[in-house]
Amino acid sequence: MAYDAVNMQDWQISEAAEKNMPKPEDWIDKLGLKKEEVLPMGRLAKLDFLKIIDRLKDHPDGKYIEVTAITPTPLGEGKSTTSVGLMEGLGMRGKRVGGALRQPSGGPTMNVKGTAAGGGNSLLIPMTEFSLGLTGDINDIMNAHNLAMVALTSRMQHERNYNDEQLARLTGMPRLDINPTRVEMGWVIDFCAQALRNIVIGLGGRYDGFTMQSKFGIAVGSECMAILAVARDLADLKERLNNITVAFDKSGKPITTGDLEVGNAMAAFMRNTINPTLLCTAEYQPCMVHAGPFANIAVGQSSIIADRVGLKLFDYHVTESGFAADIGFEKFWNVKCRFSGLKPHVSVLTSTIRALKMHGGGPKVVAGKALPEEYTKENLELLENGCGNMVHMINVIRKSGIKPVVCINRFYTDTDAEVAIVRKAAEAAGARCAESKHWEKGGEGALEFADAVIEACEEGNDFDFLYPLEMKLRDRVDNIAKEVYGADGVDWSPEAEAKAKMLEADPKYADFATMMVKTHLSLTHDPVLKGVPKGWRLPIRDVLIYSGAKFLCPCAGTISLMPGTSSNPAFRRVDVDTSTGKVSGLF
Repeated sequence: MAYDAVNMQDWQISEAAEKNMPKPEDWIDKLGLKKEEVLPMGRLAKLDFLKIIDRLKDHPDGKYIEVTAITPTPLGEGKSTTSVGLMEGLGMRGKRVGGALRQPSGGPTMNVKGTAAGGGNSLLIPMTEFSLGLTGDINDIMNAHNLAMVALTSRMQHERNYNDEQLARLTGMPRLDINPTRVEMGWVIDFCAQALRNIVIGLGGRYDGFTMQSKFGIAVGSECMAILAVARDLADLKERLNNITVAFDKSGKPITTGDLEVGNAMAAFMRNTINPTLLCTAEYQPCMVHAGPFANIAVGQSSIIADRVGLKLFDYHVTESGFAADIGFEKFWNVKCRFSGLKPHVSVLTSTIRALKMHGGGPKVVAGKALPEEYTKENLELLENGCGNMVHMINVIRKSGIKPVVCINRFYTDTDAEVAIVRKAAEAAGARCAESKHWEKGGEGALEFADAVIEACEEGNDFDFLYPLEMKLRDRVDNIAKEVYGADGVDWSPEAEAKAKMLEADPKYADFATMMVKTHLSLTHDPVLKGVPKGWRLPIRDVLIYSGAKFLCPCAGTISLMPGTSSNPAFRRVDVDTSTGKVSGLF
């Protein structure tokens, strides 16, 4: 049944749908699982993925469907809503369908964006658990990451306080000779805390730590989260956690978590994160949640593990990539699929009329405030001017060998004339196009969309990567900047170029993936520039080394790894009923 999405808040729809939500034991029969493959955690469950994969290793994979988007406005453009709506639409067509979404960060949930549970009748439930920590994966990641920093900073203090003989006697370890000016890692917290972007630690006396500059990033941007997204099993996770570069010594040699003898303890903290958590849509299609968001500063993909499980359990498996096709799809295409060996059948490009109007020159959108009337009333001129951004993203996806399906994520204020303009532009660019009213009507409103995806899955494609692994880092970045973003070229800062040359000369980095760090609000490095900017160059100021995940991360522009909290954050509206314990205000 569809709820009155226009007049009900998302948490109210979730609460109503949860009354008939399957219990952990119900999924055993629904999904054909063994009792020991379902790990109950309250009214939720994790899936023992190794047991499932081993049992179903000879079972053919289902259809692999990726969901991405046009360049979003600050409000987001409904990838999660579209992913859930597609599952509901395929379910309405009688298909055995499921999916994998990313766990939301507490930063956006308590800031301006709100939860990433979808919306309206295309909602992931139970919404409160999903939005407020779920089964603890992000907390485990925070603990693992910050333990590495505890190991590093305490080691620096002890090396300062003791000579070699004393150090060997007290720790049983040789001197690492860490360079305090070349510490790669910082601390993490899962909130948007701009006050922690640049800090000084170790103030006080001799036994109060090592005094130096440090920093915080948001937890879901941690390399530990990136490792969870790409790890194949617990052994792979443990090995990668022991290979994280935390700093360099004074001769320029990397100091790793393994050198600090902390990687195994980090793996102990993260042992339970390896199994995906199972939720469902408001229409009760199963959906796993695994790994995290923020494709602008992280990998931003649901995990390889969840996709492997989903392809064995479902005939149609829907996976989500963060932000727009220039970021999320590019990383799915050239990193995730290369690491996993999986080939997608189709990519869905989520488009909204209000976002295209903004790309066409519409007024500024401020998250948390009412939309200007240009976005809620018919304005064909703005819309036509903005369709170029959608066409650009279609062309990006087509470079991978995939013919995308454009989903017009239709709001109830959109007009038929506006939908017709978007459809015409999408089809002229070589994409399938379908409108969908999943937010308003759930699966029933997504039938045209589901049919387009089914048809696309049967067509086949010529999927291939943008560049070979043999290509050097700077050439890869130049290729991505020109072919995906539309830049004229790349400008490297002297520091970034020196670092890139060092990495290119070292054979141990030769097969590392290129994981771009760039604003999600523009094709360029400048979040103000909308549409499809021309005549610009991409500035690279640094290259982060994620040696556990095996990523090299070129940083474009001034993007920060720690977002800031706005002047009107969502936490002001979140409340809990003290008699029932029910949470309200999540949106």
